[in-house]
Amino acid sequence: MKSLNFPLFSMMYSIASTVIIGVLMIVALVIGYDDIPDIIMVAVVGAVIALPVGFVATKKVGSIGNNKSE
Repeated sequence: MKSLNFPLFSMMYSIASTVIIGVLMIVALVIGYDDIPDIIMVAVVGAVIALPVGFVATKKVGSIGNNKSE
């Protein structure tokens, strides 16, 4: 099993968390959850959801250049 490319994971997690938190934030504000605890909860939930998304994206992107036939 190969180790995780941490710099690539950091970049993928940054992108995924920004997008997911942004989408969840817009949904929360539109349906009326505009208090501070609600906004903090949305940010935490988005950050947690972005972890597996970043991990899968890192594995997919990392495997693109590693198709060497031996």
